[in-house]
Amino acid sequence: MTVIARGAEAIIISKDGVFIKKRIEKKYRIKEIDESLRKLRTRQEARLLEKASKVADVPKVIKVDEKEKEIFLERISGEKISECLNFMPLGKQKKIFNEVGENIARLHDADIIHGDLTTSNMILSDGKIFFIDFGLGFKSSREEDKAVDIHLLKQALEAKHYRHYNLLFKEFIEGYKKSKDFKKVFERLEKVESRGRYKEKS
Repeated sequence: MTVIARGAEAIIISKDGVFIKKRIEKKYRIKEIDESLRKLRTRQEARLLEKASKVADVPKVIKVDEKEKEIFLERISGEKISECLNFMPLGKQKKIFNEVGENIARLHDADIIHGDLTTSNMILSDGKIFFIDFGLGFKSSREEDKAVDIHLLKQALEAKHYRHYNLLFKEFIEGYKKSKDFKKVFERLEKVESRGRYKEKS
């Protein structure tokens, strides 16, 4: 059993050919509230992953242990897109982001909000893009929530892959156009970004 990643809310353990996501105890919370919250979030993430698996590539949920606050997940072998994208030919980068756009369109059309949409939460495996870590995800049909999801990705793209940021986001848009709510979501995105610009000025 090996801890391969550690975040604010959970650790990822590699054991017997699977990954286990275990939500860690928060000592600053009342014990009963902490137990209840971690159990609820474990259940919600597992259900979101199962729903997402019907429209996009995500790790398969093998088992959920609510008592231990653990989700047993299919092990995905590959590279995080955050770590390999910048070293690819531009044509391949653009193709990947067009596919990312199509996948997010399908997730959003299924009312699935990822909540932490960055290239660190995407794995390239055998030519497929897998989306991981739905720990901050939730279900919502609101254009506002979908726009904020895209805004987070846009910010992450600008920070981590700034060299071709504009071209890659343009490809994302082309892919996302397959969403039934494309126009409404991008109109809302403009409002989300204008709020951010207003805060920066003030």
